[in-house]
Amino acid sequence: MTELNFVAALLIGLTGAGHCISMCGGIAAAVTIGMPNKPQQHWIYLLYYNLGRISSYMIAGLIVSQVIVQVSVLSGSTNILIIMRILASVMMIILGLYIGKWWSGLTHIERIGRVLWRFILPLTKYFLPLTSPIKAIPFGFLWGWLPCGLVYSTLTWAAVSGSAIDGMIIMLAFGLGTLPAMLTLGSLANKLKSLLNNSYFKRFNGLFIIIYGMHTGYIAINQIW
Repeated sequence: MTELNFVAALLIGLTGAGHCISMCGGIAAAVTIGMPNKPQQHWIYLLYYNLGRISSYMIAGLIVSQVIVQVSVLSGSTNILIIMRILASVMMIILGLYIGKWWSGLTHIERIGRVLWRFILPLTKYFLPLTSPIKAIPFGFLWGWLPCGLVYSTLTWAAVSGSAIDGMIIMLAFGLGTLPAMLTLGSLANKLKSLLNNSYFKRFNGLFIIIYGMHTGYIAINQIW
């Protein structure tokens, strides 16, 4: 995996964090329920929650990339990997259009995970209230499977990274990109959200992702010939 892939995944997480705040803001608030009334301890709970959340991304990246590698090996052909790379490039372009606020079609892709989420959601209740920081890890791990178009787009990219480890690292980079927004509280969170939702900021990063997606697709298509 190239450093550019890591940086691009990090950038996707950072620029898409405004979406994360909107979807997971209420969940982050739930993390504070049952906490000791010591603000300095709230950071520990939030850190552990996000540790669990990012771990779920890494495991998902590990699994899907390993599956694609094994399918490619068993088929004895690289065509499957090339087709998946073209799909990944399309997903990246759709993601760039979403981040740049040009097209919101990515939200429809979130419906894919709703079937699985119906089984996972009830499990989260067993960890509430979070009476200790350790309970925030499995709680965050389960909420990491919340249907999210940003995660799915990055996951298709991780799937064609070439190895399970690279797929896991790409999802780690994505998760780290979302971390600043998910760890901020109060007025600081509002200021960060204001930056992330700035139209120029979003369009610049959306354009970068679109160009990178087109580049990825161009390389994949050339491998066919």
